[in-house]
Amino acid sequence: MTTSSRTPLHPVVAEVTARIVERSAPGRTAYLAQIRAAGDRGPARGRLACANLAHGFAASDAPAKKALRGRTKPNVAIVSAYNDMLSAHQPFETYPRALKQAVIRAGGIAQFAGGVPAMCDGITQGRDGMQLSLYSRDVIAMSTAIALSHDMFDGALMLGVCDKIVPGLLIGALSFGHLPTVFVPAGPMESGLPNGEKAKVRQLHAEGKVGRDELLEAEAASYHSAGTCTFYGTANSNQLLMEVLGLHLPGSSFVNPGTPLREALTRAAGARVTELTRQGGENTPIGEIVDERAIVNACVALLASGGSTNHTLHLVAIARAAGITLTWDDLSDLSAVVPSLAKMYPNGEADVNHFHAAGGIAFLVHTLLRAGLLHDDVRTIAGHGLWRYTTEPRLRGEDLTWEEGPKASLDTTVLRPADDPFTPDGGLKLLSGPLGRAVIKTSAVKPEHRAVTAPALVFDHQDELLRAFGDGELDGRDFVAVIRFQGPAANGMPELHKLTPALGVLQDRGQQVAIVTDGRMSGASGKVPAAIHVTPEAALGGPLARVHDGDAITVDANTGLLDLHVDRAELNDRPATGRAPQGPEWSGTGRELFAAFRATVGSADTGASVFPGVPVPPQEVSVVPV
Repeated sequence: MTTSSRTPLHPVVAEVTARIVERSAPGRTAYLAQIRAAGDRGPARGRLACANLAHGFAASDAPAKKALRGRTKPNVAIVSAYNDMLSAHQPFETYPRALKQAVIRAGGIAQFAGGVPAMCDGITQGRDGMQLSLYSRDVIAMSTAIALSHDMFDGALMLGVCDKIVPGLLIGALSFGHLPTVFVPAGPMESGLPNGEKAKVRQLHAEGKVGRDELLEAEAASYHSAGTCTFYGTANSNQLLMEVLGLHLPGSSFVNPGTPLREALTRAAGARVTELTRQGGENTPIGEIVDERAIVNACVALLASGGSTNHTLHLVAIARAAGITLTWDDLSDLSAVVPSLAKMYPNGEADVNHFHAAGGIAFLVHTLLRAGLLHDDVRTIAGHGLWRYTTEPRLRGEDLTWEEGPKASLDTTVLRPADDPFTPDGGLKLLSGPLGRAVIKTSAVKPEHRAVTAPALVFDHQDELLRAFGDGELDGRDFVAVIRFQGPAANGMPELHKLTPALGVLQDRGQQVAIVTDGRMSGASGKVPAAIHVTPEAALGGPLARVHDGDAITVDANTGLLDLHVDRAELNDRPATGRAPQGPEWSGTGRELFAAFRATVGSADTGASVFPGVPVPPQEVSVVPV
């Protein structure tokens, strides 16, 4: 037992955890009963008929066939998001062979069970394909379930990194929650052009001061090799959260690809999942690891590190997959007491490599445990206790070991202890008012920009705003840009990050600007205040559909207010204007294939998922009456 593990839990963390446990009791009980029943039936392939089993090992070599005929060796599924177009997933090409060898050496057998799609928001940003991005999370979850559905497996390895891929893999894995499952990262690319310099070039291009060639050169110098993009967006937030959830090996998230340590950690993941199976003697189902305390730990780590706003959707959906009901109120209440401890772009100048070098996740977990802000009493793939994630992997010759991590930050401009934070809160706020409920990320927004009251300028597509900016129509005026019909049921809730450089230009000129949208602003939400994920969305009759140009709107991250200064009776009498894409507008580039998703997707505050889950109590999601 470490000193940090004896620190009393912060009362707000304890209270939020207790209410999640109480609220989730019916769903969590049913979920645990389901996965325990599946686990109690023993190795799945032992119940397969002979023809079924023969199909399952027909392509295997002779030793593997022999192993798969018996029941003594655990069979591990490998599910991968590999493709060689996306830098973050390209390293996974060689992982299956290495993992299979590691599993065999550990006394098991492994099969490549299936691949899942992996799309990049950085490539599809502002394109029609971006309208499939959020939906891809649930497609990945279903693809994961299909890969595991053959009932051949005693454990699983999940290979994925980026935005929707890791949440999708985790949701799918939780549907087979009786299986021990280890997530295997690939690591970030080495640092290239500093993110701050890249952002400056983007803004200069938005102003027309540099051309496409200069912009492309800057982007290519930033995104330059295999590995995850180095800014702290959704992809790297995923990696940090998987580690704090106890699903990565300690210290493995931010080790660069192609290094001896990265290769050793990959082999160790294969060995570890073999040990975690029933036959391996340490049976640790993933559905038992991801409990209410683990979900709260993930929320705290997200807030302390200034992570992606996309996880206000993903964590809710992940929790629901484990029978747990997490709400935005929980995140907001935790944010009020969890200090901001990291400065990574877009919240600062550093990237994840700098964060890792300054002490990284090991120090972050250490200082949060010492402050009583994390639950130590949790199960992980490394064993019992989150304190194990205060250690760091080291190669001593060819031997991989874990040693005590740093107990002080090595660079306090990037990473700070909980008793000397950058700010006392986690930089995420719940907004509510006549327009509904929304979230706002304030960690990159200067204090003087966190409260804006200005006339609305209403747009039904981000391209309309960009055209107005290009034509000079937005110059010299304060405004709140209302970008509506961007919710999950309207057009798949695309990220609207292309708006940030343009609005950043206006803000730098002294204009007061803000965004209100039922869409997303991504893990790179920046310096312009943005009330995002507004629910109810415009396409489902939300008040956003009745906002007119010139209506005064207040976005106040200090008080949590999202106000529309219009008489309530007048607003209720107004007919809705604008509309979501319809018919031919929702076709091409595969979009027509997702009509069923648009018709069934849930609201943003329940995870924007097409999967049913435990109903959220009405009092947790009620909109302030108009």
